[in-house]
Amino acid sequence: MSGPRRHVSVEERRARLGIRHLLAPSHQAAVMPDVAQALIGLHATDPSTVFLAAAARTSAPDIAAMEQALYEERSLERMLCMRRTMFVVPTDLAPVIEASTGRAIAAKERAACAAYLRDGAGWSAQRYAAVEADVLAALAARGEASAAELAADVPALREQVTVAPGKPYEARQAVSSRILRVLAAEGRIRRGRPTGRFNSNQFRWSISPLADAARAWETGAAKAELARRYLAAFGPVTTEDLKWWTGWTLTDTRKALTATGALTVGLDEGTGFLLPEDLEPVTAPEPWVALLPGLDPTAMGWRQRDFHLDSAHIGELYDRNGNIGPTVWADGHIIGAWTQHRSGSIRTHLLADPGAAARHAVDVRAQVLGTWLGDLRITPHYRTPLERRLAQEN
Repeated sequence: MSGPRRHVSVEERRARLGIRHLLAPSHQAAVMPDVAQALIGLHATDPSTVFLAAAARTSAPDIAAMEQALYEERSLERMLCMRRTMFVVPTDLAPVIEASTGRAIAAKERAACAAYLRDGAGWSAQRYAAVEADVLAALAARGEASAAELAADVPALREQVTVAPGKPYEARQAVSSRILRVLAAEGRIRRGRPTGRFNSNQFRWSISPLADAARAWETGAAKAELARRYLAAFGPVTTEDLKWWTGWTLTDTRKALTATGALTVGLDEGTGFLLPEDLEPVTAPEPWVALLPGLDPTAMGWRQRDFHLDSAHIGELYDRNGNIGPTVWADGHIIGAWTQHRSGSIRTHLLADPGAAARHAVDVRAQVLGTWLGDLRITPHYRTPLERRLAQEN
């Protein structure tokens, strides 16, 4: 990595965002898998984010087609990965992500679950292994099953552990969720179609080929490949951006950056990196606006966000843990927030004036989104101050 080649302005970074993240109308995708490929993955901690993020970037979003891609074609994989967060990622990229981030997470999940079962339920390592084997056998026999169906086949899954004993929030918890989470983190089982509509997080389970596919990737090579994909989608980025987005150590982040052959460029925030083949200036696309959901991959794609976010608005748009809520964008920067009112209408509030044309475009987008959602009501998993106020308005 040599000295800075050129300066990438805020305006160019916003232009890249509009193009690479499929938000400018002329760059929108046709189907959800294309969106996931462009962004590496769609945040899935809140299941609604997956569908809303894809809808904002496709020219004719279709819920049935999205569900087909996720649950029938299996062109997308729901997995625990970057920053120990749920993502929906392209199936062909899932082994790279599992090897580069999932392995370390799965190891920690397994150790924590073993301690949880030992201390809370008195399970030995042998019993834990035997129950896992029974779960995998039951899934292989059924083909697909809910957690309740698996518990009927494997009664040990119904055993309970007291969580936070002696605390005001003490509760009893079935061991099934922790055991299934570990098997999924290791790529041995996968989440399938939910038991409800697309905003449900109660999934059915099946055997996954991901663990076998990930074995083809050595961890260092997988990190380099994921770093390359991230630079292509989000570049220019800083070292801190990549470290934060992946959850890697600073040493691993620097090694992965070096392996990509990334070159330095100047940013208003300091020094950034671009792939060698991505140094040419980018021309701004046509004007655009977007209503992006909470935890959208664009809003959560960088650690340093000054180029698209006014710091004065952080308190309104984020919760106390740093989770962003639904946002309104215009030409590469956040200008406000939105929510779905209990009536079904989409309410917006602008924190900056983008001009008459953009205000009208926001109103049109809000109407289109409300119609698309129909009778479905969406409440973000992470509520932010401005979103809450909008939702409570008469």
